[in-house]
Amino acid sequence: MVIATCRLCAADLTETFVDLGMSPLCESYLTAAQLDGPETFYPLHVRICSACLLVQLPAYVSGEAIFSDYAYFSSYSRSWVAHAGRYAEAMAADLALGPDSLVTEVASNDGYLLRHFVARGVPVLGVEPAANVAAVARARGVRTEVRFLGADSGADLAERYGRADLVVANNVYAHVPDLVGFTAGLAALVKPTGLVTLEFPHLLRLIERHQYDTIYHEHYQYLSLLTAGRALATGGLAVVDVEELPTHGGSLRVYARPESAAGEPSSRVKTVLDAERDRGLHEVAGHRGFAAAVATVKRDLVDFLQSAHGQDRRVVGYGAPGKGNTLLNHCGIRSDLLPYTVDRSPHKQGRFLPGTHIPIHPPEQIDRDRPDFVLVLPWNLRTEISEQLGHVRDWGGRLVFPIPRLEVA
Repeated sequence: MVIATCRLCAADLTETFVDLGMSPLCESYLTAAQLDGPETFYPLHVRICSACLLVQLPAYVSGEAIFSDYAYFSSYSRSWVAHAGRYAEAMAADLALGPDSLVTEVASNDGYLLRHFVARGVPVLGVEPAANVAAVARARGVRTEVRFLGADSGADLAERYGRADLVVANNVYAHVPDLVGFTAGLAALVKPTGLVTLEFPHLLRLIERHQYDTIYHEHYQYLSLLTAGRALATGGLAVVDVEELPTHGGSLRVYARPESAAGEPSSRVKTVLDAERDRGLHEVAGHRGFAAAVATVKRDLVDFLQSAHGQDRRVVGYGAPGKGNTLLNHCGIRSDLLPYTVDRSPHKQGRFLPGTHIPIHPPEQIDRDRPDFVLVLPWNLRTEISEQLGHVRDWGGRLVFPIPRLEVA
């Protein structure tokens, strides 16, 4: 048997964090013509490095295979666009950004964030590997390069466009198999006195809130502040501040600067590190026991769906996020228990979920069918979706949230 090695420190990976079996790529939505063809499943076996404590999924699939053509468009979440707008407003004020500044975002998607800086007259550069998504950003007036970030591409982009006052990397630091090379790219893009900010789901919250559906092949690592700091240090970047955010079930926004300009970190850095230490995340043993919590989530959801089916009560899905595909495939849920789901993105409508082959309809299908229950797969957008689906209660329908524990609301 070949033993995988840690992508951060190269130690052998012999400790399991959780093994979710086999699953297809979470964003590989199928057309009707593909339903009778073969479909590839890959392991979802997450390890923890005994040396540096990085929780990681071996690169069973390359980043190019996942991200070169992508089905996720950030702008379809109103709450996420609003979150980006608040960030842009704060950064523009704090850093006094203006027409002589530069903001570079890595994994800039469809321009959901950079468009807020464009509206303020701040020059921007988006770096987005998915050509189909980058085209949407360009159509919105967001200057975007179709590139994967690494040490060489970061240096090339900095030479062509200049180094940035602010480098943004939202929900991408967990998505890169070459963590060291990507970090070198971030360091190349930022000015010697500039700022790098990263947002990613916090491993501490993933464990506490049983968020195992956020494990999928495009998430190569699951980060604590401790391990994120160790990764950033490989590129000469030092953590100077951190915020705890409610997004994605509990995220961190990490602020880092080149080490020569970093200075002393804020007190919030120590607070978060202490919380991780208290939970046991500064040693391997503190990561054990997650598999038992996963089994409980699976059992409760399957029991609920089978019970509803046995009582001739209809359950349909809302949303077609990547996390939902991990959940449904791990639980073995198919269209007999969940006949369809809906999604606001026209890029997903008319397609089928990978592995489960559950069809994806426009949201209006729920209003026509008036089901008894709506299973909310993007539970991390609970507030936004609860408002969108508030009318379901008009016909006696109820919303079901599977994470952190089954709740019928």
